[in-house]
Amino acid sequence: MALDVYVGSLTRYYAGAWENLVERALRERGAPPAVRSAMPTDEAKSQDRIRARVIAWRTALAKALGDRLAGPLEWGETEAAPWFTQRPGWDGFGSLVLWAAYAEHPALRLPETLPEEWDHDVALMRSTAEGFRSRYSHLVRNVEMWLPVAFEITFEGEDVDGRRVVVGSVTTLRRQLADLNASTWKASATDIAAWGQMPPERRTVEGCARYAFSLLSDLAQRAHAERLPMKLDH
Repeated sequence: MALDVYVGSLTRYYAGAWENLVERALRERGAPPAVRSAMPTDEAKSQDRIRARVIAWRTALAKALGDRLAGPLEWGETEAAPWFTQRPGWDGFGSLVLWAAYAEHPALRLPETLPEEWDHDVALMRSTAEGFRSRYSHLVRNVEMWLPVAFEITFEGEDVDGRRVVVGSVTTLRRQLADLNASTWKASATDIAAWGQMPPERRTVEGCARYAFSLLSDLAQRAHAERLPMKLDH
């Protein structure tokens, strides 16, 4: 199953008014538009209705989080809001999560390739264990949506569609990604950008992690600069 990362308004996301890189490439070659899994039912296609639901959800969430937020929980939900997407794939994203977990537990040996059930990996289980203060919590804790405001916690709640998801902060994710690079690769901005040019030929955990790190770092920067949510799509 493919894994894409989307940055943009949630109205556009839940309306299905965006396309991933594969869909875009097919459209540019003249193929019929793809039917997205995120496309809503006929009676809910109005972006105005979706926008109202998103804003109501955001208002309720801001009230629930209260003083845990470092600033107002606001972002652009207009049609003019830009959007961006990349495809790190599960191999890339899973490898990056494990890279972060093993950075926290250096006594454990990093696997050469991503295990099939990587979400049950021993290092990751230790990083997500109750009471453990992970340095990379907004990456390793099964987060599916990052909001453009600073807060330290991750939390589970309902998304706009009522589905249970874990939510984090774009601001905190950016900082934790920078910390991960500083504590492991110590790569320059030029090197990081080069990692994301194409998936690695050898599918090692480190190679795939570098590829995903490049893509997520770029999207997190765009989400921060444009003050927009960031979301996994699968």
